[in-house]
Amino acid sequence: MQKRYSPAEFTGSRKEAMTRNPDRQHISTIFAERQNFTMRMSIRRFTRLTNGFSKKVENLAHAVSLYFMYYNFGRIHRTLRIAPAMEAGVTDHVWILEEIAGLTD
Repeated sequence: MQKRYSPAEFTGSRKEAMTRNPDRQHISTIFAERQNFTMRMSIRRFTRLTNGFSKKVENLAHAVSLYFMYYNFGRIHRTLRIAPAMEAGVTDHVWILEEIAGLTD
């Protein structure tokens, strides 16, 4: 019997060999966990069960894509004092929402 807060059904997994040799001093999940937390708190679709959810997986993919585009290109981060895309040298300015919206179909 499935209840309201039941976990999703397990659909499968696969094993893949990792052939890299990482530096053990730099192995950490802190960056991935922080990114997951930031995304979960920022995107309404991930914070509620009934309000603002996506009925189609394509709509969810578009919402997440727009969020990450804004997060990396349109938002000035406190620690960097510029957008992450500017810090990486991908762009030379902070994008406005009209520029980001202009990328959609």
